[in-house]
Amino acid sequence: MMNTPKIIERNDHEFTIQLTIPYRKSMLEGEDTIQAALNEAGNLMTGEILQRFDTDGSPIMIGDTKWTSKGKVAKSYQTPYGEARIERHVYQSPKGGRIFCPLERDARIILTGTPKLSKMLSWKYSEFGVTRVTEDLESNHQRKLSRSFIQNICDAIGAVAFAKEEDWVYALPKLEEPTQTVAIGLDGTCMHIVEDGYRQTMVGTIALYDKKGERQFTLYTSAAPEYGKGSFLARFESEVQRIKEVLPKAKYVGLADGAKENWEFLREKTQTQVLDFWHVTQYLSTAADVMFSGEHERDQKKEWMERACHDLKHQHRSAGRLLTEFQEFRSKTKLKKEEKDDLNSVITYFENNQSLMNYADAVQKGFPIGSGVTEAACKVIVKQRLCSAGMKWKERGAAVVLSLRSLSYTKGRWDQFWNKIDRYGFPVAA
Repeated sequence: MMNTPKIIERNDHEFTIQLTIPYRKSMLEGEDTIQAALNEAGNLMTGEILQRFDTDGSPIMIGDTKWTSKGKVAKSYQTPYGEARIERHVYQSPKGGRIFCPLERDARIILTGTPKLSKMLSWKYSEFGVTRVTEDLESNHQRKLSRSFIQNICDAIGAVAFAKEEDWVYALPKLEEPTQTVAIGLDGTCMHIVEDGYRQTMVGTIALYDKKGERQFTLYTSAAPEYGKGSFLARFESEVQRIKEVLPKAKYVGLADGAKENWEFLREKTQTQVLDFWHVTQYLSTAADVMFSGEHERDQKKEWMERACHDLKHQHRSAGRLLTEFQEFRSKTKLKKEEKDDLNSVITYFENNQSLMNYADAVQKGFPIGSGVTEAACKVIVKQRLCSAGMKWKERGAAVVLSLRSLSYTKGRWDQFWNKIDRYGFPVAA
């Protein structure tokens, strides 16, 4: 039989607990027993540490007002290990009204959750829905928490993450090699909003590359449809400006597909703009289907595609030569309406974006030429979490999740975010 853990010694600096674990017949049963014992011990230790944040009951000053203790009142706090019930002082001003608990402020309690539990829950919630979070906690941590408690905690943390996106500055991780190129990417993807149906969600990435063209770090940011593209671009611009302050000598490259509004932003923020190479190859494929439509022309089409892609990537002014080739083919060949429409779309695309297709120059300078990082961000940050079958989101709920995911997927930011909550306290942050 497992004995209840107990504190056997304490002083001003530390305390010691005693814990007895019985042997079990199977390894799995033994590990489950250990988990239960550690949870019980963790709960005991958390309660002990929480008590250290309480006052001695003396009056305290808040601004110019003296608050006095109404005595100790018992309250339960949720921890990663269980529910810790402790007695702590609560205060009230001479005018009466609301109650204030210094312990909750100083221990960084979030609603009734300890900071460690809140950090754990919000990370899990950024990855999957509340139902899966409750199942994960019970199956892997032997913790039972209500859906509403988890949702309230995560909503509160997500609200802080969203509110502080423009105010809190995060440090870049230490990189082994100097950064030579910074690629700034923009893209949009759709998600289902309860009030308005499918609407566009914006995603932005800032990727750092060394002189070998190896990606060192990627910063992710996103915004729910409610806040509009203008609001998102203002926040994203702040992120770009902070990177420029840290890396003023880097070369800045804008990467995106053909959406006009993306380039209006990127031209102002970057020295070089490059149209996503893989989007262009899709138009080349469309042109090849028209120019080599016969059954016997499959080999010719394959050879032409390989040459066109190679030349576009490595030969200067290839985009102009390809455009001329398409125009001449259209003028000399009798095409079906569908074929003519397809070829016209390719020609228009090249005419509008030819200035963004200087791939040979970009490759020589070691610049990235594909917006795969940003497209992957659309899938990872938005689609994987917010676009599963049957999902519909309220605007505020989507904003919470996107803020949490942007933090957790940007290396180093999750811990920095929680360090700031630990420093400033949750009420101040909120």
